[in-house]
Amino acid sequence: MDEQWIQSVGIDVGTSTTKMIVSRLRLGRMSSTFSLPRYQIVERQLLYASKVHTTPLHGFDEIDADAIGAILQKEYEQAQISLGDIKSGAVIITGETASKKNAQHILHLLAERSGDFVVATAGADLEGVLAGKGSGAERRSVAIQGTIVNVDIGGGTANAACFHRGKAIATVTFHVGGRLLRLGPQGEVQYVSPNIQAWLNAKGLSITVGEVLTYERIKDFSIQMARGMLDYLSGRERQVSGLLVLGQPLKENVSVDELSISGGVGQLMSAPTPETISDVSRYGDFGPMLAWALRQEREAGTYPMQWIDPEQTVRATVIGAGMQSTEISGSTVHIKAELLPIRNVPIVKLELTEGHLGDPQQLRREVSDVYDLALRLFEKTTGSPFALAISGITYCSYSLLQTIAEELSQQYRQKFAESRTMIVVCETDMAKALGQALALRCKGQPEIICIDQVRVEYGDYIDLGEPISGSIIPVIVKTLAFDEAPQKGV
Repeated sequence: MDEQWIQSVGIDVGTSTTKMIVSRLRLGRMSSTFSLPRYQIVERQLLYASKVHTTPLHGFDEIDADAIGAILQKEYEQAQISLGDIKSGAVIITGETASKKNAQHILHLLAERSGDFVVATAGADLEGVLAGKGSGAERRSVAIQGTIVNVDIGGGTANAACFHRGKAIATVTFHVGGRLLRLGPQGEVQYVSPNIQAWLNAKGLSITVGEVLTYERIKDFSIQMARGMLDYLSGRERQVSGLLVLGQPLKENVSVDELSISGGVGQLMSAPTPETISDVSRYGDFGPMLAWALRQEREAGTYPMQWIDPEQTVRATVIGAGMQSTEISGSTVHIKAELLPIRNVPIVKLELTEGHLGDPQQLRREVSDVYDLALRLFEKTTGSPFALAISGITYCSYSLLQTIAEELSQQYRQKFAESRTMIVVCETDMAKALGQALALRCKGQPEIICIDQVRVEYGDYIDLGEPISGSIIPVIVKTLAFDEAPQKGV
């Protein structure tokens, strides 16, 4: 089997902390000499894990670009790597940091200094899914009968993703995090996030900047916040606790069987109990007490879900980095050459079953659900907000192909009217026919790129290269690569 090694870097700039990981990935050719090449990751080694840095900010609403650059420069030197050595990776700005006024500038600055990277400002839903992958929740959901939810709790948000049989089925984000309340060494309140004010009022709690909180008041506040999030996830109470929810609420029909907590607060759950005000505020916030409150609820066993330990905590979101797999899309493609190359397009999967293919109403609902998910995950753009990967079709008649094309094109043009290019990725040899059917309906608004023989997963990114010999498309599939097992000391 042909093989090669590549170095990969992951960078996560979060509300509280900034981290970098260097991995060494071995790619092995999994196809025979007589077939089109297909590579996949066969081994991963963690070469270097940076210390966890406090994210530098100017005030509360601007990231310190120079300080971030200096941190990364020092870490590159410590890791003894150069940009020329980096072949893959991920730069992700997460939590409340993603809403800072210069986040996009920082994002592209980091990408320029970091090699050939997947570049994404992770919105709350996407961040939750990525953390669920890194914590091991996605993989565990394949092995259990029920649904597992991983909640990644950092400084500004708690991002929850529900997984069932290896698929992310729902996400919800809470205004729950250690830095929503910032404290001085003696409990002086330096900052109260306006995002939790409505919840505080509903709970009859009053916390104002300048007052000094006692140990007991911080303890009560932490317990109330922990229970609010757990009440919502378990379905016990969602009216008042719903005031903590950021964006879309959780679907009512999601039943949680297992729960894991990752992120910085998740890591603190195994720390000693904070005994004094200085213990509570040692990071300038109330994170240690929030972690203690969650541990108390776990030990009390008053909620119906089973608590499990995640494989990763503080580095769950970007514990690996990027893995690249070069593939060739087959000759049955529908493309417009002048639109290529296109880089860093995120994947959304449309997994069709016999029920979808046999019932136009089911198909319509499934397409609508997938597009609605994409609307929540990605910003609208005049380019390609995402690539739609279709799986589950083994045989496709002419009439079924037309039905699929009608649903895909009609709803796409309605929900993504700004987009000038629609990208569809098929597992089987149907791209040319499907692409023609889509193009017939869209009439250039949007343009259609449809490729086949490429396997991708939800959460992947793809690069589409310029055509070779007019009809063969080189495709780079970039997958956030997470460790299979926890690393000691990371």
